[in-house]
Amino acid sequence: GNMCCGVIGEDLMVRLGEDGEAALAEPHTRPMDFTGKPMRTTIYVDREGTRDDSELARWVEAGADYAAALPPKP
Repeated sequence: GNMCCGVIGEDLMVRLGEDGEAALAEPHTRPMDFTGKPMRTTIYVDREGTRDDSELARWVEAGADYAAALPPKP
């Protein structure tokens, strides 16, 4: 029931919680600013950062791990 990731245009959006800020040190990442206000807990990974299947899987798994740790939605 909790979102972990999604696709916006050609970018992967990944919800990482507090790990989002640390992930910004990774290549091909930037803060998610969908609403015009950057979010510290969610990042964008550009197309270059997900070109390899193992890199895509790493980001999706990180988002899924975060979402799985959240309390269930009512």
